[in-house]
Amino acid sequence: MSSVLSPAPVSNFLRTIIEKDLAEGRHAQKLWAGRPGPASVQRQGSPDTARIRTRFPPEPNGYLHIGHAKSICLNFGLARDYQGACHLRFDDTNPEKEEDEYVHAIIDMVKWLGFDWSYKEEENLYFASDYFGYMYEFAEALIQAGHAYVDEQNAEEIRATRGTLTEPGINSPWRDRPAEESLRLLAEMRDGKHPDGSMCLRARIDMASPNINMRDPVLYRIRHVPHHRTGDQWCIYPMYSWAHPVEDALEGITHSICTLEFEDQRPFYNWILERIAEQGMLLEPLPQQYEFARLNLSYVVTSKRKLLQLVRDGHVNGWDDPRLPTLAGLRRRGYTPASIRLFCERLGVSKADSRIDYSVLEQALRDDLDPSAPRAVAVLDPLKLVITNYPEGEAEPCHAPVNPHDPEAGMRSFTFGRELWIERDDFREDPPKKYFRLFPGNKVRLKYGYIVECTGCVKNAEGEIIEVHAEYLPDTKSGTPGADSVKVKGNITWVHAADAVQAEIRLYDRLFTDAHPDAGDKDFIAALNPNSCTVVQGWLEAGTRAEPGATWQFERLGYFTADLEESSPERPIINRAVTLKDSWATQK
Repeated sequence: MSSVLSPAPVSNFLRTIIEKDLAEGRHAQKLWAGRPGPASVQRQGSPDTARIRTRFPPEPNGYLHIGHAKSICLNFGLARDYQGACHLRFDDTNPEKEEDEYVHAIIDMVKWLGFDWSYKEEENLYFASDYFGYMYEFAEALIQAGHAYVDEQNAEEIRATRGTLTEPGINSPWRDRPAEESLRLLAEMRDGKHPDGSMCLRARIDMASPNINMRDPVLYRIRHVPHHRTGDQWCIYPMYSWAHPVEDALEGITHSICTLEFEDQRPFYNWILERIAEQGMLLEPLPQQYEFARLNLSYVVTSKRKLLQLVRDGHVNGWDDPRLPTLAGLRRRGYTPASIRLFCERLGVSKADSRIDYSVLEQALRDDLDPSAPRAVAVLDPLKLVITNYPEGEAEPCHAPVNPHDPEAGMRSFTFGRELWIERDDFREDPPKKYFRLFPGNKVRLKYGYIVECTGCVKNAEGEIIEVHAEYLPDTKSGTPGADSVKVKGNITWVHAADAVQAEIRLYDRLFTDAHPDAGDKDFIAALNPNSCTVVQGWLEAGTRAEPGATWQFERLGYFTADLEESSPERPIINRAVTLKDSWATQK
């Protein structure tokens, strides 16, 4: 990561906290041995040269989505801006749902967004499972100090005795068992001598605490399930609320930044670290947790469980379906890393929950692509236009800027001839008022070409219009002295039928018709948009090569990308990333 401060970062409460900590030298003498570990390891180190350490800690149980992008940009961005290190750590403490596939997909997406976890000579890519041995040692120390015990109640009994917001919990009958007995049972749990759910390790804190999270929370549960990295080595696994602060401390994290749903867990986060530090097993200063508001985006669901349901039940075509809010899906649709970073930057950071309209994400993509995307013409609903007074078999070149905002990009060239493809919507036999495109007797400019006058149309036996006829005015070609000799109000796009490129074009729209599809008790499946993907056969301007990932602005239509998985120059498959303007409100 770069050690250069980013230009004029926007201030927020997290930056204020970090700047205060740096000014006071809070972490200036924090020791770092160059690798994670407890106090016995870090005492061998030197003062950490990373001014701060943050982390992005995904669980490898699904693909990253747009909500994760906010956390990625925040954690990696803060580390970059304050000459620190950001770790990528996989919180792989739940073997039933985690897979290597998700690990590789997450690594891919973080890199695609433009971030990495290197700092000087360090490659700060870690797994919670790397620390299972340390966690077990810490658990033994907590038992010996009277801060934890093995409970033989099952999950339902623990739940029933936890109490409510107005009533205290009830002490477990095993709460005061001797430390030696709990140590023996914990070892038996580790060695696989007890079945799932038969016992667990709990912290001994306060069953009357007003914060339910402090009522003797579970630290370890038994799961006889192979782990994607450790195999059958362990059959007890730490709970996230216990593992998370331990992982932060082992990695020397200074600022542990979480979303607001973890705010109630912060007292337990601090309690765990303080108790372990009291045993001399962690060095101070200890990590501090801070919370910010998560991203709530309209017209999407970001629950991994619900995304998995959409994939498994075939409502979408895989985790990278361009309709999904997964980063893989957004990339395939045509979103750029810069557009997602811009979107996250515009959101800012606060502690107040809010819902962001999907149009804000779309506008970030437009703003990123407009200055750089090459222009081209595409016809999505083709109708043949015959220039009846143009010589058969002849063609001539026309020219247009590759990008009007970038003169250095030069000009693109394509041909004009007798038969063209135009959009069906650009012709009306009986036009409404203020319709300025093609209709019998009206003149329009064929953009970058000639002015033509419509002379009529041809219909098939069913009365459908299959061909429009027009005559061109020879002295009106764009870029020539006579181009302005005739004034017209209409201007339409076209492609030359003889050399246009045929393509499958997928017109993607929002996956849900409801802005809040899973709010409350709603059935989010019932809100699926039946028109979220429309496939048409269209024509592209000659010379448009559909290499996977190639992006254009198709004039008048929007921004489009050649599909990363399926497109090729021989068989173009094009995805609409976003329209030129936000038309969702009028479509509804």
